[in-house]
Amino acid sequence: MIGNMISMIRKEKGITKTKLAEITGINIGHLTHIEKGERNPSHRALYLICEALDIPYEELLHTYDKTLTLEQEKYNYLKYISYNKVPAFSNIEDYVECPSSFSNAAFAYKVPDTSMEPVFKKDSLIFVEIAGLLNNKDYGLFKVDDKILIRKFLYRKGGLVLRSEDKELRDILVPDLKNFHIIGKIYVNS
Repeated sequence: MIGNMISMIRKEKGITKTKLAEITGINIGHLTHIEKGERNPSHRALYLICEALDIPYEELLHTYDKTLTLEQEKYNYLKYISYNKVPAFSNIEDYVECPSSFSNAAFAYKVPDTSMEPVFKKDSLIFVEIAGLLNNKDYGLFKVDDKILIRKFLYRKGGLVLRSEDKELRDILVPDLKNFHIIGKIYVNS
């Protein structure tokens, strides 16, 4: 996945592979293997690539050692991951104990409403892995327009769908959204 991200970002920024190799000092053949997903970059190489592409290192690091499924590729999953933005918090209440089974969690988030009950109770804490790969029926934290939402992530014939546990709330069709980003995957107790 990290190679796909590097390739996508490089192309979006209008930088050729030759130019990226020149800026970073990384052999163009090695960059080709990285972008094809045949090799992962070393952390130093990733840092140099991020610096050359003018993007935060940590955000791309979250995609390290992850592989896209055929469904994720089909629905163009990568375009919904923010590679040049980081979460902004207006308040940090405290540090909380993170269960060892959620070792990739980056932060805990307080459930703001009842839209996901009974799975997630209002005011309980959920643990979020930034840019964690969401599969069909996984729970995620999303930015939809100017709202942060917790929803179930679904693959449907018409595209990606966000679903609340509250049957009164309508599904949100991702292809219809103009401002949609996947913040991360929510860990659920088994």
